[in-house]
Amino acid sequence: MTAVDEIKARLDIVEVVSETVKLRRSGRSYTGFCPFHSNTKTPAFAVFPDSGTWRCFGQCNEGGDIFKFVMKREGWDFTEALKYLAQKAGVILEPLTPERKEREDEFELLRDLLDQSVKFYQSQLLKTPAGKPALDYLLKRGITRESIEKFELGYAPDSYEALLGHLGGLGHAQEKMLEAGLLNERDSGGYYDKYRNRIMFPIRDATGKMAGFGARILDPNDVPKFLNSPQTPLFNKSRLLYGLNLAKKPIREADRVVIVEGYLDVIALHQSGFANCVSPMGTAINEDQLRYLKKYTRRIVLALDADAAGEKATLRGVEIARQALDRETELTYDPRGLLKHEARLQADVRVTTLPEGLDPDDVVLKDPEAWQKIVDSAKPIVVHVMEALAAGQDLEDAKVRSSIAARIIPLIEDVPSAVERDTYRQQLARLLKVDERSLMGSQKVSSRPRRSDQAADQSRPVATGRVESATLDNRSLQMEKHCLTLLLRNTERFFELERMLKLAGLERVSANDFEDAQNHELAQLLLKSMRQDELDALEFVKENTNEDLIERLRELTDIVRIEEKDEEKLLVDLYRTLTNLRLIRINQVLNQLRFLQDDPESEKDDKALLNMILANTALRGKLDQALARPPVRR
Repeated sequence: MTAVDEIKARLDIVEVVSETVKLRRSGRSYTGFCPFHSNTKTPAFAVFPDSGTWRCFGQCNEGGDIFKFVMKREGWDFTEALKYLAQKAGVILEPLTPERKEREDEFELLRDLLDQSVKFYQSQLLKTPAGKPALDYLLKRGITRESIEKFELGYAPDSYEALLGHLGGLGHAQEKMLEAGLLNERDSGGYYDKYRNRIMFPIRDATGKMAGFGARILDPNDVPKFLNSPQTPLFNKSRLLYGLNLAKKPIREADRVVIVEGYLDVIALHQSGFANCVSPMGTAINEDQLRYLKKYTRRIVLALDADAAGEKATLRGVEIARQALDRETELTYDPRGLLKHEARLQADVRVTTLPEGLDPDDVVLKDPEAWQKIVDSAKPIVVHVMEALAAGQDLEDAKVRSSIAARIIPLIEDVPSAVERDTYRQQLARLLKVDERSLMGSQKVSSRPRRSDQAADQSRPVATGRVESATLDNRSLQMEKHCLTLLLRNTERFFELERMLKLAGLERVSANDFEDAQNHELAQLLLKSMRQDELDALEFVKENTNEDLIERLRELTDIVRIEEKDEEKLLVDLYRTLTNLRLIRINQVLNQLRFLQDDPESEKDDKALLNMILANTALRGKLDQALARPPVRR
């Protein structure tokens, strides 16, 4: 994962934009007044958490990713925005040295090894007699063939050299297989398969790239029951969540993520229509995993198994949740005249209570409605911890009461809402059968309102409806890259494209056609290269590209498959791709405008909204016509 990808994975664009713009929740998007032009009647600015992008569909008519927003807000170039956001995300930037480029090429080789291993294990499960017991086990557990294929499940044969021989036959070095976590090293020298006679669960990162494997025993005498990939350059279990690559969109749509304990739990839940669930690489949920999840939702449900290990994991997760999620800093005066900071948890963390002896997959495969009720009735984490700590305790014992209170009160003090804090203190007082004032005696309480309470209550977005999420999804990003690749590989196509756009009555190529910040910067350089004649256009771009864009430029110019088409087809391909890209964004703008038009709570100028809708509808008609009848090259 590049530094840019890592920053986007760690930072929530809603939070970054909220530093400048007061946003209001509107379905799956957020709206507000554009910070880049004067407008006080219609909130013509939208942020789309699904794709990590923003758009102004008013006067600016611009959009982009988190980098482009910061660049426009601060007047910075890409390098300055990269350094700022990297520091904010805690990402260390490394220069693109030949050594680093070589290392990244090595990562791609390891991913290729893992991808080929997935296919090998799949084939062993579905097409060999040896894999039939594993297949029967999965089917008996209620996992369908469709789910087996969707999650790419496989079987590792009961052999020490099955995978070793297969990958070796494809020309891969054993040392690389070891580095990818697929082999173990013999004490006497040589290597052997790490996984034998196990069901294999491919583990992909949030972007869908292979990272490693989880493996479950079939023979109850084997140990351990579950075996994950070792720490490798690609596999870091503290930063991975099983199923997240498939759960991202459902989590956004449900505005809730459910964390379960096992891989089969995830698969069964997805299979039953509850795709907003993931699993950590063990029972404990850690800080990095929560930071990744909070990008998609602030509503987190822990649905760990109801046995002792699950209960302990839940309680461990409490402290982690307090440390991991965003905190809002406030200044409070104390009697000594000192300033101090108080943190308030910025999330809704809840815990389910599963029926005794049942796992999530047991529940959902038997009765999906029962699972829904369990998740819907999940308790706030403070209430859960109260009940968990009090269960089986002698609450008549003063020392037991004091011990429970000492563990619960810090949690209550981390709740951002004053109303919720008072409610929890009352619940704790009733549970312990003590006077509520005794619980407050150990806390220094200010009599005046806390600014963070007021800010949190006033700034919390309100859900008012639904709007189709938009902008720079993977398809749009790939279309942008494709356009730039075609232009950079033969800059003469730029002038032909300009001619075709003019004949179709469309606007000239603009850097604003590219909403990804790196693509936008490279497009600006390409446009500058067309206004000079000292250097070849591509050479001009290369000479003026700063080191933070070199990696993207190399990615675009290294592609060779475009040579498969003749020049005429490539030009039409370029024209259609750019026009389709514009059409996608016009449709997204129209969706948002119509949503605002129908939103009774939106502050808006109806006449201005109608004019914007009419103007964009007319432009969409032009684009549709341009696609239906592309101009002929002369």
